[in-house]
Amino acid sequence: MTSNYDAVFMARALRLAERGRYSTHPNPCIGCVIVNDGNIVAEAWHRRTGEPHAEILALKQAGDAARGATVYVNLEPCCHHGRTPPCAGALIDAGVSKVFAAMEDPNPQVAGGGVEYLRGGGVDVHVGLLAAQAERLNRGFLKRMREGRPWVIVKTAASMDGRTATRAGESQWITGEAARADVHRMRAHAGAIVTGSGTVLADDPLLTARMENLERQPLRVVADSRLRTPVDAALLQAPGSTVIATAVEDKPSWRSLEAAGAELVCLPDANGRVDLDALLQHLCEREVNEVLVEAGPRLAGAILQAHLVDELVTYLAPMLLGDAGRGMFHLPGLERLGDHLALEIQDVRAIGADLRLTFSHAG
Repeated sequence: MTSNYDAVFMARALRLAERGRYSTHPNPCIGCVIVNDGNIVAEAWHRRTGEPHAEILALKQAGDAARGATVYVNLEPCCHHGRTPPCAGALIDAGVSKVFAAMEDPNPQVAGGGVEYLRGGGVDVHVGLLAAQAERLNRGFLKRMREGRPWVIVKTAASMDGRTATRAGESQWITGEAARADVHRMRAHAGAIVTGSGTVLADDPLLTARMENLERQPLRVVADSRLRTPVDAALLQAPGSTVIATAVEDKPSWRSLEAAGAELVCLPDANGRVDLDALLQHLCEREVNEVLVEAGPRLAGAILQAHLVDELVTYLAPMLLGDAGRGMFHLPGLERLGDHLALEIQDVRAIGADLRLTFSHAG
């Protein structure tokens, strides 16, 4: 049985969890609220990988007030020894009487085991309160655990007539400062940023997240079938790590890029290009939860056409660049309207002077 007060406390746990969105990767974002006699006696969030989980921090803060208390947490408490000890056992030892978990943890090492462990220890457990909000918060981690692949976002910035650059290739800057700052927040949350060698050659991007007090840079990944990335590319000089995925199997040709600091992986498909599905599986094996694709129309179109996209985020600037400008996606021409790639609008909002449109892949 739940009450409005339970929903309020769980919402508080979710807001706390969000504070870790830039620092917990590859762990999920977790918030915990401990309530006794209707009053919050402790609250905490998981701050970074390798450090105590939210439940442990909150229990330490609560002390004796945890005995007989109700705990609200947005993901099932763990029951296994990972980088840190299990939380379910600590909750039982602290003498809590009830636990509300927004959802079960699909991690095979947990997967309902935490709930069973708590119930076996005499704790009254309820699962499902504000589950949809909890799903959204940790969607990348959840997809990696359930499907063995990261959540994929394709980001584009374009004029109102769908052009990402002028006929001459000029693209900086189509969108305003507010939209660019928004993109840096997306980068900071991502586990990896994927681009193509064409973008590296044309724009020489850093692909870093520029935010104050940021502790971690996302992994930079270049899909470079023919190994065209120059050794003096800016992204090879930037802080953090760079992976170049290629279809070139001649490893001696890798040496100059490896000497420049890149890690190379060979993932060819049957057509001699980088296998995008294999690339995502490789990133999953590296515990990447969320991938942000910032690429030119060819790579962006290929990922869309392969049905590997979970979300499409498009920033539209209030300008027109004409039909000779560069388009957003390279896709095959269609003879029938029924053959289109269907999208569903999830969100539309103003970001400064620009519009941000968020779509999911409907097909």
